[in-house]
Amino acid sequence: PGFSVSQVPVAEGKSVQQTVEILTRKLELLGAEKQGTFCVDCETYHTAASTISSQGQTGKLMYVMHNSEYPLSCFALFENGPCLIADTNFDILMVKLKGFFQNAKANKIESRGTRYQYCDFLVKVGTVTMGPNVRGISVEVEYCPCVIANECWNLLMEFMQSFMGSHTPGIPSVFGTKHDSVYSPADTMVQYMELFNKIRKQQQVPVAGIR
Repeated sequence: PGFSVSQVPVAEGKSVQQTVEILTRKLELLGAEKQGTFCVDCETYHTAASTISSQGQTGKLMYVMHNSEYPLSCFALFENGPCLIADTNFDILMVKLKGFFQNAKANKIESRGTRYQYCDFLVKVGTVTMGPNVRGISVEVEYCPCVIANECWNLLMEFMQSFMGSHTPGIPSVFGTKHDSVYSPADTMVQYMELFNKIRKQQQVPVAGIR
């Protein structure tokens, strides 16, 4: 599981790529080692107009997500829950359901970057893109030995402060409902969904040409 997924703002006077390099350099100075790459993607589906008019329902958005950490799984999330974990054949099912759910292709968003291991921590620093446009930076941090998030949050905060400084996030909203229960991959995906939606809504000028 990943315990914290957050956005890091672009450093003043720097590009997205330069800010990512500043973050990863800090991690490497701490002694973190590269452990391959990662990718989280998210496609938006909206209720087909024909379904809304025939059934008098309000339109709903559904997010179909993939995470390279879970290559055999596909996550389907609605805003404010629930989260369905299915196998990768779910993508084929969505094509067959196009009469009910339409893919808003222009809204596809993803974060990809490098995984770092530091002692018992796993850190993923990603560049968030929508189509050809770079939209921001994501940082996911996991404390591997612990599956109950509340028990290690202080330790996680302390570690994040060592390379994120004043941009260290607070406790994710998903923890509010978890209390002392076991953290699951779905909790990570909910955090990515919230992060992607926040980035989509930011009407910033896209940073061109940095991939």
